[in-house]
Amino acid sequence: MGNAQSPSINDPRYVSATRAFTQKELEDMRSLFNHLAVQSQTNAKCISPSVFQSYFGLRGPLGERMFDVVTQERKDQRLTFEDLVVAKATYEKGTKDEIEEFIFRLLDVSGDNFVTRSDLETVMIAIFNNILCIKDSQDRSSSHEDIINIFLNAAKFSMHNEGGTEETMSLEDFRNWCTHLPSVKKLLGSLLLPPGSGRPGSQIPKLLTSTAIDSNIILLRKEYAWLIGGALSQHDLEDWNLLYHSSVNGLSFNTFLGNISNHAGPTVLIIKDQEGYIYGGYASQPWERHSDFYGDLKCYLFQLNPVASLFRPTGANNNLQWCAINFSSEDIPNGIGFGGRVNHFGLFLSANFDQGHTFSCTTFGSPCLSKTNRILPEVIECWGVTQVATQDKHDTVKGTVLERFKEDRNMLKMVGLANSSE
Repeated sequence: MGNAQSPSINDPRYVSATRAFTQKELEDMRSLFNHLAVQSQTNAKCISPSVFQSYFGLRGPLGERMFDVVTQERKDQRLTFEDLVVAKATYEKGTKDEIEEFIFRLLDVSGDNFVTRSDLETVMIAIFNNILCIKDSQDRSSSHEDIINIFLNAAKFSMHNEGGTEETMSLEDFRNWCTHLPSVKKLLGSLLLPPGSGRPGSQIPKLLTSTAIDSNIILLRKEYAWLIGGALSQHDLEDWNLLYHSSVNGLSFNTFLGNISNHAGPTVLIIKDQEGYIYGGYASQPWERHSDFYGDLKCYLFQLNPVASLFRPTGANNNLQWCAINFSSEDIPNGIGFGGRVNHFGLFLSANFDQGHTFSCTTFGSPCLSKTNRILPEVIECWGVTQVATQDKHDTVKGTVLERFKEDRNMLKMVGLANSSE
């Protein structure tokens, strides 16, 4: 690999790569190259590793590896304009397979032609510490290292490195990992964009809570929010407001509905059960009374601990979101849930908020999200997603869920269930 030659202006690789860009894009790329080459003190002929890493905000092993991949691993410490064009044509303009293969090469930070768990750990440390700038907090029950491990726990290593001690990741393993961690692929696919340019995968929602709430009881860490946001569009990643927390508001379905009722947008439901597992679902539609499944294909389920994974709809059925309030039929279980089928949901919480269940389901292609199928909730959180482009819709929905269904509320009182979950 070290004998690779830098592309020249007549090199077929470079000639083909230029066709991926407009003339304006090539001119802009040339201006950027000239700017960085001047700083590199190379008579404006090439870009040095230090200038490259500083400009793109890729310091450390990940930055060194990106420089090697862009320069075809020549090890001559010289990045030419032709290198930049060829790399960006593949990395940003290539086919899905070409982009994934480029990222897969990037993950091999040790440069030994194998991607191991140690390589992924180095990459995730760089993502959290240097790119997303999420610093460890001593006040949290889970350390920074623990959080990185839950991301790595979602990865499979199906190959063996002859003579080595670690199992290695195949390209197919990598693709499967990215399916469950879309935020990782988004970010790793945008690293040749400068920081501050709105790199896809780099935005973390701002988590807004009352100043009276102890931050240590919050389940939704920034790393988790980044994971959950990987399946969302940019306008869903601004502000997330804490609408309900069982440690503050009590394990009450009525209180839950009342707290979230004035939020017209999507919500993120998070559960920590007595087994210590953390998981939940993204509800694209408001939680409102229905006698059957509703929602759209924007809904999904996720695991946060001990494994980080996200499960989007497979298209197998439309059993996406469930919210039943005060139904007396056994065929319509009261509570909230996602996926699967009645009494065999992908995720379900009873209306008493004291129990629930989780089964593998074809709706999301998701496994049982906890250690066992039965859920005994310890903490329940719900966050409201502020959609920048649709904020004006908040004014069109008025009243709480129970106010919009006054007859149901009155019946709840009549049968003594209005406060049964409080």
